[in-house]
Amino acid sequence: MAKPQELLEDSPGKKILLLANEAIARGVLEAGVRLVALYPGTPSSEIGNNLTFMAPNIPNFYFEFSTNEKVALEVAGAAAVAGVRSMMVCKGPGLNVAADPFFSLAYVGVRAGMVIVVADDPSMWSSQNENDSRYYALMGNMPLMEPSDPIEAKSMLLEAYNFSEQFELPVLFRTTTRVNHTRAPIEF
Repeated sequence: MAKPQELLEDSPGKKILLLANEAIARGVLEAGVRLVALYPGTPSSEIGNNLTFMAPNIPNFYFEFSTNEKVALEVAGAAAVAGVRSMMVCKGPGLNVAADPFFSLAYVGVRAGMVIVVADDPSMWSSQNENDSRYYALMGNMPLMEPSDPIEAKSMLLEAYNFSEQFELPVLFRTTTRVNHTRAPIEF
């Protein structure tokens, strides 16, 4: 695993072998995100683990482990409605807990880029039940992006923020256990 301080490096062109979760944490920095709220759980754990150490070194950045997924989505959603780029992170079953603010945000919209990262766990390797979060995007008429590897996880995350701001909607960013825990050389 990469050291959290490596994810903070300003070294254009440098490549580091990262998990997709680490690439997402790096993408937070590159996308200019100012608030991340999450409820921890595998397969998304490394996102929060890295942001815990990165947060004090990112100017004007707020990070929290929320009480639950609903609170995390409300915090991140409020920031985005107020014009602050934000992210919410949870695992698949957690989106059930956050369903109420999820659908409200889908209809109200946002003023700044907002990405909802949901780490689904097909075949339940580390979860109590199996969710397919893509149906939430369909029900809420919300854009969905689904990276297939760590390289796409970082590059698509940057595009997700641009897309969110262009259409003033949150973007559901679905990952899976296999993607979250796969490594690839990520260019900074």
